[in-house]
Amino acid sequence: MLKQLFKKLESALAADATQHSEAGLSLHQAMAGLLSEVAMADHDIDEREFVTKRDRICQLLNLEPSQADTLLAEAQAHSKQATSLYEYTDKLRDLDPQARIELIEAMWSVAYADENIDPLEEAVIRKTAELLYVDHAEFIRAKLNVIEAD
Repeated sequence: MLKQLFKKLESALAADATQHSEAGLSLHQAMAGLLSEVAMADHDIDEREFVTKRDRICQLLNLEPSQADTLLAEAQAHSKQATSLYEYTDKLRDLDPQARIELIEAMWSVAYADENIDPLEEAVIRKTAELLYVDHAEFIRAKLNVIEAD
């Protein structure tokens, strides 16, 4: 009886995982989603954060502002239903190390756009860096690059 229950549970989880991966995020949506997660971490979305988010996604993905706006709107809608950062980072692990560092720097830019890095914003960036295997020294260097550029 217990074996049958475990088999049913396994098959249900496998079906859910298959459905989730088929309907998963694109690389671009994952990057935009992470920028949105940072902006919403402190529950106070400043206009400067929105502008920075759009500018940085345009730079990262070589998009026009209208394309970035569409992508960010989709990302923000998905972000409200996201259960963890893993949903995003799982898609981004195949990026080359430099692209991952650039993404972390873009996240710092969004967090610092209002000239204040909230601890919740920093926590999102830190966790993302860990999930993307970004070295801690690169994590700090990205933060300092953003702060010093201001």
